[in-house]
Amino acid sequence: MRIGVLGCADIARRRMLPAIARVPDTEVVAVASRDPERAARTAREFDCRPVTGYPELLARPDVDAVYVPLPAALHAEWVEAALRAGKHVLAEKPVTTDPDRTAALVELARSRDLILMENVMFVHHAQHAVVARLLREGVIGELRAFEATFTIPALPDDDIRYRPELGGGALSDVGVYPVRAALHVLGPELAVVGAVLTTGAERLVDTSGAALLRTPDGVTASLLFGLEHAYRSRYELIGATGRIVLDRAFTPPADHHPVVRVERFDGVQEIRLEPDDQVRNTVAAFASAVRAGAGSGDPAGVGDSLRLARLLHDVRERAASLLTRSRRSSPSCSGA
Repeated sequence: MRIGVLGCADIARRRMLPAIARVPDTEVVAVASRDPERAARTAREFDCRPVTGYPELLARPDVDAVYVPLPAALHAEWVEAALRAGKHVLAEKPVTTDPDRTAALVELARSRDLILMENVMFVHHAQHAVVARLLREGVIGELRAFEATFTIPALPDDDIRYRPELGGGALSDVGVYPVRAALHVLGPELAVVGAVLTTGAERLVDTSGAALLRTPDGVTASLLFGLEHAYRSRYELIGATGRIVLDRAFTPPADHHPVVRVERFDGVQEIRLEPDDQVRNTVAAFASAVRAGAGSGDPAGVGDSLRLARLLHDVRERAASLLTRSRRSSPSCSGA
């Protein structure tokens, strides 16, 4: 599968381009940038062709699929352009910042027999399959609750994740991970019952947030995320008789030995796993989905992408509603 890359984002150069080179039967044939110098530098590093401008890359007949690592607010435009150019698409998360637009792009891909896959890499790491197996085996009894946190330290002031016009903010960037993890563990029928988004001092986007989700049978998911916090990447499953704890849940390096911790009344067990490369696994899953074809069920997991888009929208709406009610209930400061 011959892949073109729309943009020279850090995640593309640092993680995705090397992974594409490691997966059999995939290769990077071209990388595009609006800056010809940047395209040339990246192309030299990965032995592919530099292209100036995104439309020029989409017009190339030697490109079968494209990877879109652009800022979130630009995804909709360029994912649609790629699909209309007949290319399969691996798009960074979230696919778009609007659930209806995401649904329209999914339908466009289906109508053209193309694969549209959201680049949520952590679900392709083997450690989560081990957690799921332990849960099925009843190691911690009946599941009662799920907790997940993904927080990172403050970014440089000019980072695009602080720019609202590019779709920045904690929810769109790091909040995606715990919300998607809740879907992965608890299934598709989650509903948002509460949410808070906080804007940091001198920022124009949300820099932290929390959400409470619930399944129809009452299992809760408590989620925390933020852009200006001590680093944490973790989730816990709380059962009737114990808990399962996983650190480095979302962005483990390829050489990391995961440890699944099982805490029960009769002691603590630490299950040490072999390293796994979730980035390489994601590229392989995308290539496999393209080979399977859009007509063979849901090889790219777009059902989960649609549900994630709706949950992110609902978290934002719940948080806005809470803020509105809070302002209305605040006592007047005008004096009497």
